[in-house]
Amino acid sequence: MRWWKILGLAGLAGVAATGAAIARAERRRRAYTPDEIRERLHARAADAARS
Repeated sequence: MRWWKILGLAGLAGVAATGAAIARAERRRRAYTPDEIRERLHARAADAARS
């Protein structure tokens, strides 16, 4: 195998891994209910106000 084929396969694997990580993060983000998001935002705002 030539070096450019290996480089291409490594790039393809990197793109696939990045896509999988983005999909996993998106599923985790969408798992929150609106009430949970609101509570988290209020907690973060309260922490920021204390600092």
